[in-house]
Amino acid sequence: MALGPTQRVFSAAKRLLKSLIANSETRLRLAVFELEEERARLLVLLLLAGASLLLLLLGIATLTALVVVLFWDSYRLTAIAISAGVLIGASLLLAWIAVRQSKRHSLLKETLKQLAADRALLEEPSDETIRRHR
Repeated sequence: MALGPTQRVFSAAKRLLKSLIANSETRLRLAVFELEEERARLLVLLLLAGASLLLLLLGIATLTALVVVLFWDSYRLTAIAISAGVLIGASLLLAWIAVRQSKRHSLLKETLKQLAADRALLEEPSDETIRRHR
């Protein structure tokens, strides 16, 4: 039994809709996978950064105490002021580096690349593209 024109249009629309849903599902799965990977990576980074900061804090406190004790008799206020200045300067430098690093965009990078490729495939071909294929 042959399909009529209306049935063929509905059948083609149904196939197109199924294809779009399958493509969307694939892209959504990719996005979820990337988010799960990023979450695990961030957790490890936070744990490492926390332990590193704790050890750094203890080391700096010990070093500062050593400098102050060394200069206690003659230049105690100068030693305290210089130690504080160095620590504040280093913290400002690290804060500036952290702000620069936070502006980098890497979340869902592959998903966005795939969506851009999909969009490029769906766009109308230009006259030049049509001429190349002839």
